[in-house]
Amino acid sequence: MNSDLSCLQVKDIGEQGLLERLQRFCPPDVIGDDAAVLTTNPNQSLVVTTDMLVNGVHFSDVTTSPEDAGWRAAAANLSDLAAMGAFPLGITVGLGLPGDVSVNWVERLYQGMTECLQKYHVPIVGGDIVRSPITTLAITAFGEATPDFIIRRSAAQIGDAIVVTGIHGASRAGLELLLHPEIGQNIKTEEKAALITAHQRPNPRLDVIPILRAILKSQSKIQNPKSKIAVAGMDSSDGLADAVLQICRASRVGAVLEYSQITIPKAFEKWLTAEQGREYTLYGGEDFELVLCLPQDTAETLVKQLSTGAAIIGTITPGLTVLLHDQEQKLRDQILTLNQGFKHFTK
Repeated sequence: MNSDLSCLQVKDIGEQGLLERLQRFCPPDVIGDDAAVLTTNPNQSLVVTTDMLVNGVHFSDVTTSPEDAGWRAAAANLSDLAAMGAFPLGITVGLGLPGDVSVNWVERLYQGMTECLQKYHVPIVGGDIVRSPITTLAITAFGEATPDFIIRRSAAQIGDAIVVTGIHGASRAGLELLLHPEIGQNIKTEEKAALITAHQRPNPRLDVIPILRAILKSQSKIQNPKSKIAVAGMDSSDGLADAVLQICRASRVGAVLEYSQITIPKAFEKWLTAEQGREYTLYGGEDFELVLCLPQDTAETLVKQLSTGAAIIGTITPGLTVLLHDQEQKLRDQILTLNQGFKHFTK
C-alpha cells in the first residue's frame, strides 16, 4: 500500500478501480467470472454460513483498527464453520461503503482479513461492492464436512458432558479496557494486552475439529464400528450462556452448569466484582470458542488434548431448564434464559 495515496477516497477511483485493488487479495485463477467455482471432495457435504458486521455495532474506529475489523470479520465466519465440524474452503465478501471512505482503510480491512485467513489457508474467492450510507461487511464462508461428522445443535443427549474449548469473558473485558483505559491501572501489562487481543484478534477454533474427529473415530472403532458418537455444539459468539441455551432448546433438554469449573481470566479479580465477572463470562460474547455436548469419556479425552482453558463445565439433564450452580459462592441456583445478554433489537 502506498502511503502517498492514504487520502484517496473510494469515490475517487469508483467501483472498478476499487475492485482492481482488492483483487490482489484473491487467487488470480478464481477471480474474473460471474461466480467462483470451488471443488469439493467426494462424499463431503458443503457447509455455508453468512455473517454481517456493521460499523458502530460490531466495530468502530475507537476500539478497532481496519486490520482488526477485517480479522474479526473473517474469524467470525470461520468460527461458524468450526461449530459445524467443517473445514473452510473459501469466503466471499460483500462490502457496503460510503464514497468518502479512504481507499487505504479498505485495503487495510482486506489485509486484516487476509492475515486471519492465511493461518488456515483460506482464500477470498469473490464478493460485491455497493454504495451504502454506513460501512457494512457481509461475508459468506464455504466449508466441507463429512456427512457423519456434522455438529448440530439438536444432537445433545441426556447425560452428555458440556465442554468449552477455552476462556470466556476475555473479549468483553478487552472491549471495556479499550473504551475505558483508566479501569486497567491495576492489571499487569501482559494481562491487559491478552484481554485486548482476545477482543481484537480472536482465533476461531478450527484446530479443535481434527482432534475431535480423531477421538471419535478411535472410540467408535473400540465401542461399535457401525455406530457414530453424536456431538452437539455451536460457537459462543453470542455468549457462553446463549450457546448452552440454544443447544438445549434445539435438543429439547436441560442442563446444569457448574460456574466454578469455567476458566475465568485471572485479571478479572483485580478490577471486577464477582457479579461483573459472572456477567462477562456468561454473556460477554465474541470469544468464538466452541461449546460441545458429548459423552463423558469423549469429553474427558478431548479436554486433555486441548489448550489451556478447555474444561467440562456441566451436564445435559432431562427437562428444559438450564441451571447455573455456583458451589464456591454458595449462591442459590440461577435459571438461565435467552432474555439475558446482548440483543440486536432491544436497548
